[in-house]
Amino acid sequence: MTAPAALITGGTSGIGKATAELLHSRGYRVLVTGVTHLADAGLPEEVLTVRADARSLPDIDHAIDQARQHLGSLDLLFLNAGVSRPGPIESTDEDAFDALFDINVKGAFFTLQKALPLLGQGASVVFTIGAGEGIGAATTAAKGALLPLMRSLALELAPRGIRVNAVSPGLIDTPVYARMGVTPDMLDSWARDVPLGRAGAPSDIAEAVAFLASDAAGYVTGDDLVVSGGMGVHARA
Repeated sequence: MTAPAALITGGTSGIGKATAELLHSRGYRVLVTGVTHLADAGLPEEVLTVRADARSLPDIDHAIDQARQHLGSLDLLFLNAGVSRPGPIESTDEDAFDALFDINVKGAFFTLQKALPLLGQGASVVFTIGAGEGIGAATTAAKGALLPLMRSLALELAPRGIRVNAVSPGLIDTPVYARMGVTPDMLDSWARDVPLGRAGAPSDIAEAVAFLASDAAGYVTGDDLVVSGGMGVHARA
């Protein structure tokens, strides 16, 4: 029996990397895409890495060609590539706005479109969205566009036996915070406002993705699994 296969976009660090490592440890054949850290990602040797910018359709075509060549078919497509641009409306210029929608929305849409021939009965698609707001109006708008997109695709692809869901991470300790200038002390301060009292780890999200990809979630589609340590519970009540 052929081992299951997964394609993870944005898979060379943080949540994507943790998910690649977890799935590999559970017997998946894994291909990840990224634009940086490919050579020094520290992923298991068997995990394939492909350079692909999520906003570039030729890059997406190349990544799907590599998945077809090396994996043959896909049991999981994890659409994890994304960017955030925190800040008030006054500080958001056109280039930043376009990047948010090109990477977070356009990239996810066309990656799924081009991967569809590799997704068969029982396959799972998972979007990374995000829990909560307050991270900048443009970022919230771009991430927010993914939720109705995911739900619409869940209905469209259900007759093919393809499940489409999302994970919405809360405060997760990933390298992206350091790149934005967030210090460990700042992260610890924010974590005190999380009901469970800590920032999440990338592995917390990886476990949620693995569940959504598994047969245990065989009757779950069109859902957004919030993994936030309780952050935003009152707002959702």
